[in-house]
Amino acid sequence: MRRIVDLSVPLKNGIKSDPPGHTPAIEYFDHTQTRDDMLQFFPGATKEDLPDQEGWAIERVNLTTHAGTHLDAPYHFASTMDGGERALTIDEVPLEWCYQRGVKLDFRNLPDGYVITPEDVDRELERIGHKLEPLDIVVVNTAAGVRYGEDDYLARGVGMGREATLHLLRQGVRVTGTDAWSWDAPFTYTAERYERDHDASIIWEGHRAGREIGYCHIEKLHNLESLPASGFDIVCFPVKIEAASAGWTRVVAILHD
Repeated sequence: MRRIVDLSVPLKNGIKSDPPGHTPAIEYFDHTQTRDDMLQFFPGATKEDLPDQEGWAIERVNLTTHAGTHLDAPYHFASTMDGGERALTIDEVPLEWCYQRGVKLDFRNLPDGYVITPEDVDRELERIGHKLEPLDIVVVNTAAGVRYGEDDYLARGVGMGREATLHLLRQGVRVTGTDAWSWDAPFTYTAERYERDHDASIIWEGHRAGREIGYCHIEKLHNLESLPASGFDIVCFPVKIEAASAGWTRVVAILHD
């Protein structure tokens, strides 16, 4: 029997899901507020002509392509990918990448700000008994997932380092995902490390791996705790926005119980 698990967060007006200036803004218009809008399409009609004197319900939304659960295109990470080729925008991402076998790596036990290494990835794959295959979609369960919308969400969870990301990509993975705000470690921790060591290579290192091997990742996933380690498919088709760096997506896992 097929079971579908929703792995997406809702877009919510003013939710504390992003830095200031990047949070979603949604304006709601109910059936009464839109009556006149509807009637202007039908000259001579009055509100009494409408069932229950109601118009339509609509919303106007102001948000970035990186609000809510979304798929980042290689173009978000840099202007080039694959060692110098033009980076794909979201409308160019192969749809074959977006419906594949899924695997979940559970790093909830690691401290916030920790940067995952290739060795961490291999240990977790060995623990769950999974061998990666090309185009597997690898999602990372962190401590951030259950804090979505809370004051500390942006500072929670682990990040995937450059080498860990490349380790996945070299095995044919082309879509990854996290329930944290970013595929990389929270910026507060990276900023502390940079201030201490002045090593610029750590800035957005997981994302920048896409300059070497083009890939996509999903951010702000939800409900990963409910998934097994493997034995499911992930679907993450993005909204097709011309020349954009990301697209919103209703990510689901499909389990065959």
